[in-house]
Amino acid sequence: MNLCARRRIFLGISLASAVVLMVGGRVAVDAIEIGVAHKAKTLCSGVFVSGRDPTAVLTELQADDLAILQHIHASIDSAQHSVTASVPGGVARRAVYREGLGCALVLDGLTPPTLLGRYQRTIAASGFVQHDTGELEAAVARAFSEPDPERPRRTLAVVVMYRGSIVAERYASGIGPDTPMAGWSMTKSVMNALAGILVMQGRLALDAPVPMPEWQQKGDARASITLDHLLRMSSGLRFEEAMASPRSDLMRMLFEVGDAAAFAARMELVVPPGTRWQYSSGTSNILARVIRNVLRDEAEYLAFPRHVLFERLGMSSAVLETDASGTFVGSSYMYATARDWARLGTLYLQDGVWNNERVLPEGWVAYTTSPAPADDMKRYGAHFWLQVPDEYGGADARLPAPAFHAVGHEAQFVTIVPSRGAVIVRLGRTRYPDAWDHPAFVRDVLAGLDRFDHE
Repeated sequence: MNLCARRRIFLGISLASAVVLMVGGRVAVDAIEIGVAHKAKTLCSGVFVSGRDPTAVLTELQADDLAILQHIHASIDSAQHSVTASVPGGVARRAVYREGLGCALVLDGLTPPTLLGRYQRTIAASGFVQHDTGELEAAVARAFSEPDPERPRRTLAVVVMYRGSIVAERYASGIGPDTPMAGWSMTKSVMNALAGILVMQGRLALDAPVPMPEWQQKGDARASITLDHLLRMSSGLRFEEAMASPRSDLMRMLFEVGDAAAFAARMELVVPPGTRWQYSSGTSNILARVIRNVLRDEAEYLAFPRHVLFERLGMSSAVLETDASGTFVGSSYMYATARDWARLGTLYLQDGVWNNERVLPEGWVAYTTSPAPADDMKRYGAHFWLQVPDEYGGADARLPAPAFHAVGHEAQFVTIVPSRGAVIVRLGRTRYPDAWDHPAFVRDVLAGLDRFDHE
């Protein structure tokens, strides 16, 4: 089963089947624990990071294959900024919100860190001139249609940037330009930017082994893993990226342990670094730990994304969440408005330059968009996709111009089309991947831009 097939189901079917068929068994317990943790974490971030109504968050969360989560009780403590989810029998998980650091599950007896000093978060205006055009607006409107009610798309936000300006923008009910939303694995592309900044500062090098104390014992072949290996998903480490299994490495890392990077770093080397491409969320969390090891000072680390990236781009809504150990969950947990996700894409469209200031190293975007040598299908670069993943590819995955993509679970996309000067952001809660045909949407938008040019 390929990567895209494995990612088709997050946890709903595994939870339902485990509860129905194996009540009392280990698999059932694991599935329930993950379901409880998932509900606590997602509701916490939805309420305290996104600022949304709890009922709306729960309606989206408990839809389609995750409807069984309705049977998990959840309570919100507004005074303590926390959410506790539980089921009868003692299975309970608590997620806590920290200003500037989002929500973290309280696990393994660890206390999630807080930012030192005062932190004030504001949602900035777009900073871009907006236009209206009938053809393009129609293309965007179609993204919100539901051609198959049995397999809903649930598009929440679309922003189209063209030559530095927003030319089309639309939101679902209850969502707006000031609503930060989950990027899921688009967070990996943010880790690319943070790594690039450290390379430009001379604190990391692509071809040098990364600083991971766990790998420094004599004879440990993992000590040869470089930054390039991590960015290109070619570390050689074992990792099971399976959302359908409650016992997979991915599910345990996100919902059962307090230190995601330590969990991933313990994996054994199964092939020599650089010889096999394998999509792995564990790799991105190791990268988050590498950045922490380089910076050393906790206060500097926790403020690093904001100081070196978000503030420079005006991404004032962006929140990169940590786990209980205080390491950023670089695989999955960043929230930002659709406009701020568009700002990230625009940085890459502009070759790493923002307001005439170089943010990423010269040549970094070219490196990022060159195929990973170990990927025979040439679909992946360095924490960016070079092709739309199969699960969102539709019947015809062709695009009229070369593009690259930050991609996240439930069909989150930041698509960058350099030759067209376009950045296309689509955010949603698409539980059935085949309900969203991203290449068709991009083709539709680009056709609208063609007509926009001639108006």
